[in-house]
Amino acid sequence: MAEGILESRLEKIRKLTEEGKNPYPHKFSITTDLKSVREGLEFEPEDKEYVIKGKIKRVSKKENDYFIRFEDLNGHYEIQVVFPQKEKLSPNTVASFKGKLKRIDGKLTLLAEEVLFEEAGEDVSTIKNRYDKDPEKKQVAVAGRLIALRDQGKAAFGHIQDADGKLQVYFNADTLREENYKKAMDLIDIGDIIGVEGHLFRTMTGELTVEVHNYEILAKSLRPLPEKWHGLKDTEYRYRYRYLDLIANQRTREIFKIRSKAIKSLREFLESKGFIEVETPILQPVASGAMAKPFITYHNALDMNLYLRIAPELYLKMLVVGGFNKVFEIGRNFRNEGIDTTHNPEFTMVEFYAAYLDYNDLMVLTEELFRKILLDTVGTLKITWEGQELDFEKPFRKVSFFDALKQKTGKDKEFFLDFEKARNFAKEVGIPKADTLTHAKILDKLFEHFVEEDLVQPTFVIDFPKILSPLAKTHRSYPDLVERFELIINKKELANAYTELNDPMDQRERFIQQIREKEMGDEEAMDVDETFLTALEYGLPPTAGEGIGIDRLVMMLTDNYSIREVILFPTLRPEGQ
Repeated sequence: MAEGILESRLEKIRKLTEEGKNPYPHKFSITTDLKSVREGLEFEPEDKEYVIKGKIKRVSKKENDYFIRFEDLNGHYEIQVVFPQKEKLSPNTVASFKGKLKRIDGKLTLLAEEVLFEEAGEDVSTIKNRYDKDPEKKQVAVAGRLIALRDQGKAAFGHIQDADGKLQVYFNADTLREENYKKAMDLIDIGDIIGVEGHLFRTMTGELTVEVHNYEILAKSLRPLPEKWHGLKDTEYRYRYRYLDLIANQRTREIFKIRSKAIKSLREFLESKGFIEVETPILQPVASGAMAKPFITYHNALDMNLYLRIAPELYLKMLVVGGFNKVFEIGRNFRNEGIDTTHNPEFTMVEFYAAYLDYNDLMVLTEELFRKILLDTVGTLKITWEGQELDFEKPFRKVSFFDALKQKTGKDKEFFLDFEKARNFAKEVGIPKADTLTHAKILDKLFEHFVEEDLVQPTFVIDFPKILSPLAKTHRSYPDLVERFELIINKKELANAYTELNDPMDQRERFIQQIREKEMGDEEAMDVDETFLTALEYGLPPTAGEGIGIDRLVMMLTDNYSIREVILFPTLRPEGQ
């Protein structure tokens, strides 16, 4: 930060203080937020084609489009027209434009496809009166961050912004008196948070605006917004200074609004099905519940190591033992693993468990859940993610783990369940460090290598090998498989579920096998959880459980490639390393 800018803004704080004004006051009473100020005054146009007639007032060029101020034939009302530069357009020409109406930055805008040079269609004034109402000098008090200010000597237009909206403000020397106007222009900087009181009116271009009668600096910004902050693009900078990313990029704000809507929709769905929300420990004495390397911490008073939870699964199943037949938890999990586009060391999941259901029931439930979330957040069951068109209207495809591998390799289940054959094959096809991997890891890597890349449309991969699933119940028809599914969408796992293993003797044997896997070098193998085994000995009813990654779900809903785009503060190296 330039020392000159800092000193200049500190000097403005000194001036405010000398005048008895607090540059960081305790409160400002607003009458409405910046989104709500438009309620009853501005309406979204219908999704249809319009033909609008009027007169071209002014034409400017931007990239490959004309931006046209288009007024009614009497010169009282205006809208904006965006039109491709495919033919010359001149001011004072009467014309009609055909296209779709949108509201862009608060302005009614016709995205025109065709110009008709004849007086056909609805007049600009008719359109304006339908979608933009006269605010009739309504008095308001609003606040936000000043993101633009254009001082024209006797008047200045600016914009203030909050998370949900943007509103134009108008400072006028006649209204404020010249001395107060000059003082405002001297003391206010872009980046300051300000409160303004005044009345609403519309400019000639139709933009809703507050004429400022009184203003107050609510938080003086000592640091200027980054250069070219309107187009803040550097990804590392955006993640590290997320608050600047949120100021600069509406797209970022929209991502996290969709995330909030998705969690709300998920919670509503589960509650409507009779699930109750619970909370389980994050600090756990045993690293279990999923196959992952844990983070270890130390508790001084108890003189013992604890683990940040890798999953809430075992605690949730103990609640089912206790009689809570349907439970769910939305919360953070922590896994000491690498960072890539789909993995962050701390991430958000929902896990839910239902007594007297099995994995077949959960597949039905999952399809219903995903459709509800899509409709509640993006309003459609057909979306695009990383260029792939995904259709959630159709029933989700089902394919078994070993059938999918056989289709790709020609080799059957018995081949892959032979450790030596599977390991030699993994080496042949180039699986990294195949000599050092356990049997379970080899099967997992082979599936990723051969099958996952082709799973684009929503697909349930079902009936996994038992050695890959230490907490899942043995398949009722195939003793070397378990009743488990993963939901794969666009080559990524979004959900994992199974009919739960509720036989305490079988579960103990599976835990012991995990110890053997750990002794063979698998850092992600689980530990034996005696507390959970004791709970099973009291009786866990037939139960099905599922976990869904919230971060990857939001990646899908917002068409994002990287998990860092959907986590407000992703894990980063210290700056400069």
